[in-house]
Amino acid sequence: MTDVSTRPSGLGRAPEEIKAVPVRHPGRWIATVVILVLVAMLVHSLLTNDNFGWGTIGTYLFSHSILIGVLHTIILTVLCMVLGIIGGVILAVMRLSPNPILSWVAWVYIWFFRGTPLLVQILFWGYIGALFRTVGLGIPFGPEFVTFQTQSLITVFFAAVLGLALNEAAYMAEIVRAGILSIDQGQTEAAQSLGMSGILTMRRIVLPQAMRVIIPPTGNETISMLKNTALVSVIAYTDLLYAAQLIYSRTYQTIPLLLAASIWYLFLTSLLTIGQYYIERRYSRGSSRELPPTPIQRARAFLGGRGSAAGEGAVAAPLERGGHGQ
Repeated sequence: MTDVSTRPSGLGRAPEEIKAVPVRHPGRWIATVVILVLVAMLVHSLLTNDNFGWGTIGTYLFSHSILIGVLHTIILTVLCMVLGIIGGVILAVMRLSPNPILSWVAWVYIWFFRGTPLLVQILFWGYIGALFRTVGLGIPFGPEFVTFQTQSLITVFFAAVLGLALNEAAYMAEIVRAGILSIDQGQTEAAQSLGMSGILTMRRIVLPQAMRVIIPPTGNETISMLKNTALVSVIAYTDLLYAAQLIYSRTYQTIPLLLAASIWYLFLTSLLTIGQYYIERRYSRGSSRELPPTPIQRARAFLGGRGSAAGEGAVAAPLERGGHGQ
């Protein structure tokens, strides 16, 4: 038997209570106060500064001219993104081609259109008639069978599409190329061993798997395209910004009209952001067992999730105990 008296004198004592002192974060409080003050100043300015012209904004926000500009902006965004994606896929495949001429041509295209400002490219296509007065169809370096006036062939709308779509194709090419390179080489080798051609392998095997990498930056490019359409106002295409400019050139209400255009841009980009979220969620189904909750599901969980979570926990506990008992 062990003699109890030989135990250390402090062994039987209860441990002393630990006094936890919370860590102070004065920087967070200072930053919070500064942000709240700035927000309060902004709200006060919005409510008291008559120069914002909220009445003028309400008058022209849904006017016919502004709505026509919104429609033209949407059409331009959709058309240029579709052409940019198609061109980007073609350029990406060319860059990855073992043919050095195709790879070099694609590299030069991407280098040029990413290296020059988009505004300069739009202006170039808008004034292309000063460089080539006529455009003809015929034998190369030989006679022309049909000739068109460049300025009548490349209208303002066509120049805007060319400027935006050709520039977007250069950026989409790098996005698609990154997505293709993210797929394991064994996938391509397995498809080739089954006798699939290169085009069929790209369409059936590589691109569907690369979509998880391609979709997020493509969504960002779509939002950027929506805002970049404002640049076509320099060639007098009636987009949203140019429609606002035409109005404030008559009324001299510059700030209210710019704010009205900004409200429409914010509304459209918000819709694109929501669409991008659901598309990303769809293509992430194969990469994760549980999909992230949608905004509606998060709102429901925030409003009534505590009680349901407690009920689920009460039900799950007996099941877990029953499982261990078995």
